[in-house]
Amino acid sequence: MATDTAPADSLATGQRSLGDPGLDFPLWPPLTTGCPRTSTDDVSYPVEVDYAYDKADPASLFVPSPTRGGLERWAPLLPPLLAPGLGEGATPLVEIEPGVYVKDESRNPTWSHKDRLNRCTTSAAVGVGAPGIAVASSGNHGASAAAYAARAGLRCVVFTGPDLPPNVDAFLTAYGAVVVPVPWEARWPLMRQVVDRLGLHPVSNLTTTHTGHAFGPEGYKTVAYEIFQDVGVPSAVFVPTGYGELLYGVWKGFAELRRLGLTDRVPRIHSCETAASGPLARAIAADLPAVRVPVGPSDAYSIASPVNGYRGVVAVRTSGGRALTLDDGQLADAQGELARAGLWTELSAAAGLAGLRSLGEPDLSDGPVVCVSTSSGFKDKGVGTRRTEPVAPEWGAVLARLRTAGITA
Repeated sequence: MATDTAPADSLATGQRSLGDPGLDFPLWPPLTTGCPRTSTDDVSYPVEVDYAYDKADPASLFVPSPTRGGLERWAPLLPPLLAPGLGEGATPLVEIEPGVYVKDESRNPTWSHKDRLNRCTTSAAVGVGAPGIAVASSGNHGASAAAYAARAGLRCVVFTGPDLPPNVDAFLTAYGAVVVPVPWEARWPLMRQVVDRLGLHPVSNLTTTHTGHAFGPEGYKTVAYEIFQDVGVPSAVFVPTGYGELLYGVWKGFAELRRLGLTDRVPRIHSCETAASGPLARAIAADLPAVRVPVGPSDAYSIASPVNGYRGVVAVRTSGGRALTLDDGQLADAQGELARAGLWTELSAAAGLAGLRSLGEPDLSDGPVVCVSTSSGFKDKGVGTRRTEPVAPEWGAVLARLRTAGITA
């Protein structure tokens, strides 16, 4: 199979437990069920990829290369990129008002931040010789996994919920994924059976509290690298948060820049969850590594999670950030504000800006603030069923429509 990046480009050396940072494991195979030494029946602790940081050349990381597109530019500080890419990353940072920027992740190949993660997880599947990948998702993650599996010549099985939006269904099937809609609670047990019985590589969580794939959040570090490249170290980054993998990746990326001597600080990393669940906020308030909570009604289905991952606790606490929860009204207001700025986002993706607005006037004393917008408005429920009422082809009817919209002479 053709690959875009040679394994030797990566400085990855192994996997390290977040439950006990003194515990190290080999880089291969990727640990897909968390740390085997510190996890318990109640709490699963993730592992992260470690690197030979002393061998990294910090200056070369920010030198543009015409031959390296996608995540290849950051290959030394990523797991081996063994799967072909799709030109992911390098998304724009849009200033919507003085000092307030939006990192628009909808510009990725499948229109969400998940492409950064799935470039790395699909590479792991290639590395272990798996015939395909399995994922539990009803949105961005599934669409992205299906695309990267197709690019790598692997099969992809996507377990979704029974209310899968038709537009997302079409997205999945276009890439040749096998789509399996089942009741929500059945998705993960069935995915585990596909992994155990058929040998597919899991790119979704398999544990009681969220650990996820060891390689995946590494791809999210590149969001931090790109922000740093554009505006330096912001005072704060507001991140839409479900399981907290993106949140952790952004924090780790800035922490690595500090470790490499490129900066002397890390911005405050604020998690932005839906108030319909908010497990990370509850875990931090209770001083626990993870909690499980009921999920109330919300249209922000991409971030409505019943359980948090310990990665998010680490990111918020270590950076001095806050765990924010937003209701659907606040999310809709932020979504509307982004639309007026020319950015069409999913409701969940507007959580970063909603989090900033919930705190009042932005504090720009330590630099600008960045709100990550994770995905396109195409992913929202009901998008494929919306229709604008036709207008009679007569000037009077057209003028009435314009006046209704506030357009007058």
